[in-house]
Amino acid sequence: MLPIDWTPNNKDRMPLYVQIIEYIKNKIRIGDWPVNYKLPPQRELARIFQVNRSTVATAIDELIADGLLESKIGSGIWVANNTWSILTSPQQVNWNSYVESGIYLPNFPTIQEINRSEFNPKNVRLGTGELSPELIPSVMIKSILSKLPDKIQSFGYEESRGLLYLRQQLSHYLKDFGIDASPASILIVSGALQALQLICFGLLPKDATILLEKPSYLLSLKLFQSMSMQFSGIPMDDEGIQVTSIDYQKKHQNTSLLYTIPCFHNPTGTLMTEQRRKDLLALCQKELLPIIEDDVYRELWIDAPPPAPLKALDKDGRVIYIGSLSKSLSPGMRIGWIVGPEPVIERLADMKMQNDYGSSSLSQWAAAEWLASGLHQNHLQEVRKQLKIRRDIAIEALEMNFSDIATWNIPKGGFYIWLKLIHPVSLQKLFKAALDTGLLINPGNIYDALSNNHLRLSYSFAALPDIKNGLYRLSNIIRKLSDRNSW
Repeated sequence: MLPIDWTPNNKDRMPLYVQIIEYIKNKIRIGDWPVNYKLPPQRELARIFQVNRSTVATAIDELIADGLLESKIGSGIWVANNTWSILTSPQQVNWNSYVESGIYLPNFPTIQEINRSEFNPKNVRLGTGELSPELIPSVMIKSILSKLPDKIQSFGYEESRGLLYLRQQLSHYLKDFGIDASPASILIVSGALQALQLICFGLLPKDATILLEKPSYLLSLKLFQSMSMQFSGIPMDDEGIQVTSIDYQKKHQNTSLLYTIPCFHNPTGTLMTEQRRKDLLALCQKELLPIIEDDVYRELWIDAPPPAPLKALDKDGRVIYIGSLSKSLSPGMRIGWIVGPEPVIERLADMKMQNDYGSSSLSQWAAAEWLASGLHQNHLQEVRKQLKIRRDIAIEALEMNFSDIATWNIPKGGFYIWLKLIHPVSLQKLFKAALDTGLLINPGNIYDALSNNHLRLSYSFAALPDIKNGLYRLSNIIRKLSDRNSW
């Protein structure tokens, strides 16, 4: 479903329904809405156009009567097959067939809706996994940016592994975590997701199997299915991924590597214990199983610093380490990094050059100056302080409103609370009912099909009053749906 960023003008002399008709006709005429494009539901169109549903219904009825749209029972409203003969020349390309035959699979519908709805400022985002604008150090970042013109010698491309100055700063920075990485063993990427794409494309064979925690953020992405990757979920407990289950899975299938988020896991918020990390690394050494360690939440601890990374314990180059500034500083900077054996980094750097010819030079310089300035640690202290306030307010709101309808963990850091509903509720209905009232949530089943009684709540993004009020409103919606299910 494509985004719509237009609304009719209620001060225009042309009736609103006629404006809507002309808008849809134009979308069809210029090819934006091809044959067999499905329109959003009428209720959704009414919300987008900010008109009564009857106004939308009148416009749709006339377009159907004109043969431009057709109604398919139980399936909605679609651009009619005969539309092009009415509005366009027969030479026009049927882009819809190309869209449907592309290699990349479309995102899950719920994920698509979340991605659209996050940009509606009226929605309270109770599931968004990023820092609130209030926590991004805009003044300090502007100060860094203002100094860049005197620092940057050229605004051209950087070398394949990324800006050397940034890799040097990261080499020093990673020593604080116990990771000894030379600049040559570091690759700069445009965020952790690109790091995963490069690793999977560059190092794994077709139809490779990746072991990962279940539930997992990766299970919410169709991207890796598009790449013919197979996932095998490993159960978790309060200490992290269950090592004994890894041993079983490894022996019963052709596993290529293991992916883990040991610090403040997405979506459960779990922190892997020090002993579990040692056990995990020992097993993977025994089974010759490489590890991807996604450590983007490490610095967002609240109660106490987390145990050392797996990479810091790694003695034989088994762990490929991923870090990023997206979670701790700013998602818009799009700077992350991969640490690994130099032949691996060289291979991935070659792939990145084929992909985008390097991450933004300006962003790399800004990240390097940010790390070199010493501002990062001061910023993190303030972020941790604010995340603690936010977490505690969220937990207090849950205790007041959810104690009889859900259970939850108290995270020691990161962004997420993994909420489990006591009584079954349709997550699809809950998602829609919440969104209709301006609450945007992340259903648990997008991270694991069997997590159909869970929600991933985030306390990092919404304003403090919205967290309290939003959780109160969400509890009422859940109660209403639970009552209906008991009928």
